[in-house]
Amino acid sequence: MKVTFIGAGPGAADLITVRGARALAEANLVLYAGSLVSKDMLVHCGPQAVIMDTAGMNLEEQVAEYVRAKAAGWNVARLHSGDPAIYGAISEQMRALEELDISYEVIPGVSSFTASAAVLRASLTRPEVSQTIIITRADGRASAVPEKESLASLAAHESSLAIFLSGASLSKVVEELLSKLPGTTPAALVCKASWPQEKHHTATLDTLLDGLSQDDWRLSTMLLVGEALASTPGAHSRLYSPGYSHRFRKASREAREPLSRTP
Repeated sequence: MKVTFIGAGPGAADLITVRGARALAEANLVLYAGSLVSKDMLVHCGPQAVIMDTAGMNLEEQVAEYVRAKAAGWNVARLHSGDPAIYGAISEQMRALEELDISYEVIPGVSSFTASAAVLRASLTRPEVSQTIIITRADGRASAVPEKESLASLAAHESSLAIFLSGASLSKVVEELLSKLPGTTPAALVCKASWPQEKHHTATLDTLLDGLSQDDWRLSTMLLVGEALASTPGAHSRLYSPGYSHRFRKASREAREPLSRTP
């Protein structure tokens, strides 16, 4: 008997990994968070699977299902939205499984922040602009954000920001970001990336909320911020430059970069 934590991806049923879909097909019991995971994902479950929505269950109730599955010799698939390592609340489940001597594994998934970048057709890293992505979240009741990781302190780095769970406090989030970033900084909201009801909104920080009904963006919204989102062309990476050599490709003679010489 084994429990497999599976990253369901951002929402679309075909954005789960092949390994994740295979684990779903083989599981006897499938636990999924129906408040976050699209029911379309359940198409990958086998006909033998008992499927349970955990949205209304606390940790103890979920652990009880693991105990029952162990007694029955069932393999369990625990389906989490996005990637389980990012705000997946799996550490407490893993500790419980270790105490119960139940083996488990984790299968990664496509995160909503990369899915949101794909919606925008944007790169979050650009040469000479930003080579760092900071993943964080808005403060919330379920888990407070440490003061040392305040949005203002993170924004001061002027790196690309991917802010999860921001929809319920957009005004506060934008106000904090503006305390460290120029109002002209590109920003984008993406709601339910890859779902049929997906929508997005692009602007600058100081105009992001203009004419916006914040109630329409309360749930499943990602906020991306940073100069990397700008549509203006910038410097190109040297990786594919004809004059750049690496172990798999030699620079063309005509375009070879000159050697630096010391006078």
